[in-house]
Amino acid sequence: MKAHILLTRQLIKLFANLTKMLSYGFHAVLPNRRFTLPERAPALLRGSRRPIPRIIWQTNFTNRVTLPVYLNYLFNRLISPTFEYRFMITEARADFIREHYPAEIFEQYSRLQIGAAQADFWRLLVLQKYGGVYLDIDAHAVWPLGFIIKPGHEELYIIRQNHELTNYFIASKPDNPNLARLIDRVWNNIRENTITGVYNLTGPGVFNQVLDYRQVPTTFYRYTCSQGSFTNEHFQYIDKPQGKWTKEQKKTDVVRQDPPPGNTSGPA
Repeated sequence: MKAHILLTRQLIKLFANLTKMLSYGFHAVLPNRRFTLPERAPALLRGSRRPIPRIIWQTNFTNRVTLPVYLNYLFNRLISPTFEYRFMITEARADFIREHYPAEIFEQYSRLQIGAAQADFWRLLVLQKYGGVYLDIDAHAVWPLGFIIKPGHEELYIIRQNHELTNYFIASKPDNPNLARLIDRVWNNIRENTITGVYNLTGPGVFNQVLDYRQVPTTFYRYTCSQGSFTNEHFQYIDKPQGKWTKEQKKTDVVRQDPPPGNTSGPA
């Protein structure tokens, strides 16, 4: 089975790279053409109920995207037809956290000045509330999620080489104790503000600090989810002058230095 998945992954990558190359021509002719990602789209096919809800979650600074990003979205819809789709832009993320979480969590979230760090925190919070599968905006499954995520799974994380956990794919049931631990660590990292980079403040570094890959269900990324096949930094950030978070954090502090007043006893 794994050999079939690897072959499928390579075929997807070839197809995706072709569409990416053609997209340069498309946007050269139509430089202002954008496609709209829906806030919510129903599953194309009905699937059985499981501990991890059949929902794909994504976020971005805008819902108006280039052709490669939109093709990436369409591919995820087609390869996992039993999953509904939900999407939030920057403002919707803040509204969601303000509505569903205690003020002390929203206060610390609001101190984050880089969108990638906000998205890191939000993905944990939205999965803890509703459950489902989070995918980065440039990520796509390489095999149907209904087969990758087994009926008995209550959570599933990706590992890369050397058993390194990452966070561009996260699958979880609602009210997951491990997500609660991750949320608590991110909250404390922001409050204490002693870590300068997004990676270790809110991103994959937190997963490797908090979780033991031997104690949680994991799947190797090559059999699960790829990044950057359909799109790339140029197409993702064409409408964002600040560029990718790796560039933005060199010019902007990840956390605002003046913490707003609020409870410092920890998130509920």
